[in-house]
Amino acid sequence: MPSSTTRETPPQQRADGSLSHGLKQRHLSMIALGGVIGAGLFVGSGAGIAAAGPSIVIAYTLSGLLVMLVMRMLGEMSAAYPSSGSFSAHAERAIGPWAGFAAGWSFWVLLCTAVGLEGIGAAHIVSGWLPGTPEWMWVALFMVVFCGANLAAVKNFGEFEFWFAALKVGAISLFLILGALAIAGVLPGTDSPGTSHLSHFFPHGSDGLIIGLLASVFSYGGMETVTIAAAESENPVKGVASAVRTAMWRIALFYIGSMVVVVTLIPWDSKEVVAKGPYVATLDHLGIPGAGQLMNVVVLVALLSAMNANIYGSSRIAYSLVERGQGPKALAKLSGGVPRIAVLVSCVLGFVCVLLSYWSPNGAFKWLLNMIGAVILVVWIFIAVSQLLLRRRIEREAPEKLVVRMWAFPWLTWVALAGMAAIFVLMAREPDTRVQLYSTGVMTLALAAVGYVWQRVRARR
Repeated sequence: MPSSTTRETPPQQRADGSLSHGLKQRHLSMIALGGVIGAGLFVGSGAGIAAAGPSIVIAYTLSGLLVMLVMRMLGEMSAAYPSSGSFSAHAERAIGPWAGFAAGWSFWVLLCTAVGLEGIGAAHIVSGWLPGTPEWMWVALFMVVFCGANLAAVKNFGEFEFWFAALKVGAISLFLILGALAIAGVLPGTDSPGTSHLSHFFPHGSDGLIIGLLASVFSYGGMETVTIAAAESENPVKGVASAVRTAMWRIALFYIGSMVVVVTLIPWDSKEVVAKGPYVATLDHLGIPGAGQLMNVVVLVALLSAMNANIYGSSRIAYSLVERGQGPKALAKLSGGVPRIAVLVSCVLGFVCVLLSYWSPNGAFKWLLNMIGAVILVVWIFIAVSQLLLRRRIEREAPEKLVVRMWAFPWLTWVALAGMAAIFVLMAREPDTRVQLYSTGVMTLALAAVGYVWQRVRARR
């Protein structure tokens, strides 16, 4: 498909009525840094540890390597073609409008649902601090705050994320420092456990490792936000290049480093790892006063940060899709450089998900959760295929745009695709993830079919 089919113009080339460039480099740098530290790491990793034991370190390493490859591919395309549509715009440019339609709208559904889930999680924490207060009230409050912030100006989103990310990075850095001191036996009041907790490295064999691997893959979600936000920064190309180049050490330090600390310091089969979360359980084990409440604050911040980022990301994905003729025109209407109708619609969908969780937890809401269960993997496949096709085109038409280059192209791109295919096979093996895989597959095929019909209708016109 020729590059002209992607109608969205890079933001820096737009005239009046364009998205604003309110994100500064410090915002983008911190979004990139904090974007890898989500609630999935603080809370969801406990289930992975319980299943995989110490081998969770291998699971996070393998999935982390895959995410590094995906981010490198996405960074190459986003630096060459900055766009608020990110991978959706790249898929349209490389494969065709139907691919951009399917990738973009499936990710939009994922983000809107995630907004609701994160609101529920944050409300649960606050209502625990203030017993008797209804959770729906806190969800509504969070929705109003972040919806209002995203409606006002993109710099508000940037400021929220800057300080949220700073707190998350500070908290996890302190955790890693305390953990390293405890492992070395130099933290006052603690003795080094040595390798005593690592003796049963694969307690549940390969099945446990597979469950841990699947859990770790989905905890990396959210890293794509920086390539969406870069389009509204002062220097999109520089921002994307910087974020992608530092992705490797961020993943290694925050994710893999955390897992090493946790499984070394406390027994993997401790009930507190799941009940309290691995970070709280580890700090309690070290006898750090007030550790539980401190980490609850950090988890709350992580949830609110993800909620804010997903409202932003969903509105920009929707805006980009409509700009390219793939949705209701009203969603592309800008006011003050912000797609406010897209922000409102995304927030409303998020709140509908919250209501479904109350009205039909085992019906419509469970069906919705299954439908988005494997969306991130579908998006990664679109990214890899798009990069395979676009790389040769960029080399031929505009080699100066290759500011970021995929390592060992095309071999590592094929390795990444093979890794994604392997994860699909593993999901099909596990009863809990099989339903998610099939439900996501049905939604993706339906969206691809609608996108193809839309593409043919536009072509006739």
